[in-house]
Amino acid sequence: MSKFDYIKTKRQDVQEIPKKWVPLTRKIIKTYTRFNVWMYKISKGRLLKNFPGGYPICLIGMTGAKSGKRREIALIHIPYKGNVLLIASQGGMDEHPLWYYNIKANPEIDIMVTGKTRQMRARQLDDDEKRLLWPHILTLYPDYDEYQARTDRNIPVFLCEPTNAKLNKAA
Repeated sequence: MSKFDYIKTKRQDVQEIPKKWVPLTRKIIKTYTRFNVWMYKISKGRLLKNFPGGYPICLIGMTGAKSGKRREIALIHIPYKGNVLLIASQGGMDEHPLWYYNIKANPEIDIMVTGKTRQMRARQLDDDEKRLLWPHILTLYPDYDEYQARTDRNIPVFLCEPTNAKLNKAA
């Protein structure tokens, strides 16, 4: 039995990412994400606004944990009661994505959705909160269940709440 009893997918039913492919997979994700962020920003959310499969994305702006520089990442947009959930899945790889460490160190972020940016504060959910929200997350992107089944890592989920209620136009 999985230590994540709320996961419906069984590990034996998930194709593992072969260890020899992990560096290439990370490089492809990084390259595509950079292009996606660039295109999303210059089009103010009109182009490359969906992840393959049609799932909407949002652009997360954050401060680098080590560098202190601005970093941006495109992630699947998971709205929840006026807030946003961010899932640090990295496709079920065995290590957290780098952006996870940035948000843990600097939880003040901004999130752009369809050209509008909101200032938000991210908080990592505990296991009980994650278990309660998991069904909602899967209604918006079902593959997260497979990603969690693929790894022993407890995939972090962040709840991002607005620090101001007003939506701002993108710069």
